Amino acid sequence: MRLKSPLLLGRWLFAIFLSVLLTVQVQAQRQQFELACIAFYNVENLFDTINEPGKMDLDYTPEGSYLWDTEKYQDKLTKLADVIAVLGTEMTPHGASVIGFAEVENRRVLEDLAAQPQLADRNYGIVHYESPDFRGIDNALFYNPAHFEYLSSRALPFNMEREDGSMERTREVLLVTGKLHGELIHIMVNHWPSRRGGEEATRHKRIHGAKVNRAIVDSLKSIDPMTKIVIMGDFNDDPVNQSMTKYLKATGSVAKMQEENMYNPFYEAFKKGLGTNAWRDSWSLFDQIIVSYGLAKERGEGWRYYKAEIYNDRKMVQRTGRYAGYPFRSFVGGQYVGGYSDHFPVFIYLVRPTQ
Repeated sequence: MRLKSPLLLGRWLFAIFLSVLLTVQVQAQRQQFELACIAFYNVENLFDTINEPGKMDLDYTPEGSYLWDTEKYQDKLTKLADVIAVLGTEMTPHGASVIGFAEVENRRVLEDLAAQPQLADRNYGIVHYESPDFRGIDNALFYNPAHFEYLSSRALPFNMEREDGSMERTREVLLVTGKLHGELIHIMVNHWPSRRGGEEATRHKRIHGAKVNRAIVDSLKSIDPMTKIVIMGDFNDDPVNQSMTKYLKATGSVAKMQEENMYNPFYEAFKKGLGTNAWRDSWSLFDQIIVSYGLAKERGEGWRYYKAEIYNDRKMVQRTGRYAGYPFRSFVGGQYVGGYSDHFPVFIYLVRPTQ
């Protein structure tokens, strides 16, 4: 048998390699994907103008200290709807399929927000429970019924025992279960206790919040270790704080994830100096969306985490004065200044193959 020369053999092997490479490239080009957007927004005291018994909402009435009237209320609704309408539309033209909220007074304000012209055609469904928060603010969730099939929801207590034995009650953890374009997913909406009184003095409250969320995650994962969970909220802690890293077990690295870990895509953003809210010339990234191992490490054909963003359009930034560069908020020093919120919203994209 006559052997081919090394040169001819090399050309022959290269031709095979090129043929395989081109086949893979063609198959990759034929592979199509779909995207979904999930968002969170602390809307800064979205109150209606009605004094509701049992709530500390007198300031948010025409006779209250903020002189909160229908014109101001409608202005805020319009501005919030302007923002919500564009979240995620760069890659998902239909916008956010699911969006969680903090600091809403009641279901009425959510209905008014969903009815704004910018949002009305999405027919957002509403999930809301009245919380025991002393300020009268709650967590809530919008879902687009064309994308998300609502299955169930619960408001899970956020109760802490004080030193005197009494219970401190605040915003509950909202757990919503549904199917995002046919695939089961669990979404948790949070608003953890603030740092009022000092970060160290109040740290235990946010650690408690992390433990509550971790218990829910462990319960869901006991049924299916790869179940898909999204935890969102205003945590009043940054991605590097103990509540996140130690107690919620949220890491900033997909590569280093273990099965018990959550993945926090906003960890690296915080390390780069980005933030969602500012205080005393310092940025914090309290608003985050965190995903479970099943979303970060999906190996099959289901939804998988793709990317995360902070939405801080120029119109939402204070242009002048003492707070120049901060989020353009609704209130400063007890005066309505006509902004959006003291927080920027955040959102993530999920991706999955369609064939």
